[in-house]
Amino acid sequence: MKKLRMGVIGCGDITKYMTLLTKIDGSIEFTAFADSDERRAHKFAARYKGAGAYKDYKQLLAHEKIDAAYVAVPHFLHYPIVRDLILKGIHVLCEKPVVTTLDHAKELNELAEKHQVKIGVNYQYRYDHACYRMVKAAHKGELGRLYYGICNIPWYRDKSYFTESKWHASRDEAGGGTLLTQGSHALDILLWAFNSKPVRAMGTMRNAKFHEVEVEDTAMGIIELSCGGILQITSSMAAAKEQPVSITLYGERGTAAYTGPNFPGVRFSGVRVPRYKAEGRGVHALSRSMNAFSKWVTDGTPYYCPISQSIPVLASVLAIYKSALSGRAEDIGK
Repeated sequence: MKKLRMGVIGCGDITKYMTLLTKIDGSIEFTAFADSDERRAHKFAARYKGAGAYKDYKQLLAHEKIDAAYVAVPHFLHYPIVRDLILKGIHVLCEKPVVTTLDHAKELNELAEKHQVKIGVNYQYRYDHACYRMVKAAHKGELGRLYYGICNIPWYRDKSYFTESKWHASRDEAGGGTLLTQGSHALDILLWAFNSKPVRAMGTMRNAKFHEVEVEDTAMGIIELSCGGILQITSSMAAAKEQPVSITLYGERGTAAYTGPNFPGVRFSGVRVPRYKAEGRGVHALSRSMNAFSKWVTDGTPYYCPISQSIPVLASVLAIYKSALSGRAEDIGK
């Protein structure tokens, strides 16, 4: 089996989980690491024989031959880095959001198609077996016509979330707060399940707990779909105690209710559904996402979230933000 030679750009917490989990499978060879804190890059590189460590991703590209790159840097750095990688013919798995503006997302999608480069966005809930089973049931029509979907993300963050990574507090650098960074995972699953274009959004947001940051810690939104379905999202990092994410689909024949991502599960009411499982090898959704991306590059097996699939999620979040500021419903993607 051919191993994918992968460089890693950004060596924060998510990279630690991704590389450790993926190492179990062995389909990927991590050959080089880059981080603005070069000590972190060296720490990661030390785990892999012969891997290089660099302070800047451009140094990595100048000295290493890689097939693909995993990008896990602050949101505002995604666009220039992913664009450079596309132009060099390097496939990319990027942490979400792929970028923070709709124009940049569309540009990268078009550029990737032009240069025949594969760009995946790590909405890893798609590789959670319970989430996948729920979505597959929806796509197979086992819930009947979908009427509406609701998701709730009642998470907790303390002050260190902003003090240790100051870019989290900046609207220009983060692009948004809890809705974009945490809530968009669950919203992605709802949009995937309905498989319908989002057309209009209404929303509101608050700084309920953190008053000295530019991004919201609490947000609520309603999204109307072209099929007539309605989505509702509540996302917060101000809960007193972190609680599970819930995602529920309501259809004419039955209901599907997911909770996770720790100890994930899905319950069906009114219908019996086969035990569909997501593709990709690994013990965790993160590792399955990374390994599935590897197979997409090496043998063409479709990846569940190419960049084109992530654009409606970004467009919906940005429309909720716009509505929260304008006080009226906003068209999505305009």
